[in-house]
Amino acid sequence: MTGRDFAANASYPWTMTGEAVESRVIGDYNRIFEHDSPWETGGFALPDGTGWEYREPNAMVLVRNGWLQVAAVPLTRGHDRVQVLDNAKHMYYSKERFAVPAGGRITFEIQVAATTVGTRPGDIYDGFISWNLLDFTTGWAFDFLTGGDGIATVYGRLPFPGVTISDTGDAKAFAIFNEIRDLPAGQGQPHAYRITYDQGEGSVEFEADGRIVDRYDRVFDCITGFTAALGLMTEIEIAGGKSVSCHGQGLIGRFSPMRVTTRG
Repeated sequence: MTGRDFAANASYPWTMTGEAVESRVIGDYNRIFEHDSPWETGGFALPDGTGWEYREPNAMVLVRNGWLQVAAVPLTRGHDRVQVLDNAKHMYYSKERFAVPAGGRITFEIQVAATTVGTRPGDIYDGFISWNLLDFTTGWAFDFLTGGDGIATVYGRLPFPGVTISDTGDAKAFAIFNEIRDLPAGQGQPHAYRITYDQGEGSVEFEADGRIVDRYDRVFDCITGFTAALGLMTEIEIAGGKSVSCHGQGLIGRFSPMRVTTRG
């Protein structure tokens, strides 16, 4: 599916079975470096007054047929103290925080392809392409991770810099990685992903290539909105006060435009 396919039905509000439904497409990758782009470089302001950008200095950005491609070969960025700063190497955030209708649902859809260079065979966490739905008010994160030879979902509540996590639920901060073993994955192979959060039910559902692959029914907090993110990442624990996540490996990620649909 190209960017043009998404754009054909970019925005069409209607009513169905008593629900108000609105769907639109967030793309415009050709504007990625302009002030009117819907995307911006990701990162965090830190307590000491400095900031941390998720930006590989030698990344190659290509926009073609409506898709965004980002290549960082090799990866070079790392942080020696804060794990969430070390994990993401190059990332774009949506400037918009997509609001969840009160008591309703929000669905995000995208296609993602990953090519890895020099990563450890069979180890998705040594380098992957991420699609993230993040709530910087509560710390919640719902993600798909795409590697050259593996795919995983993430269901978590994370200690992002500046975020106060509540004491609701069985654990304050956590991240559950679920490797999808029966979904074929290959270098450069695109996959269609869909994540639906239902505020009324307090649930989140993950779909890959038209099939439900994961679901959680105890989202402890009422999430009112999400920031979407597109990233090149690793997930390697800091060791001995030093980042060890970069060893010459590289990543190439491709992203289609993203569709956002609300029902409520």
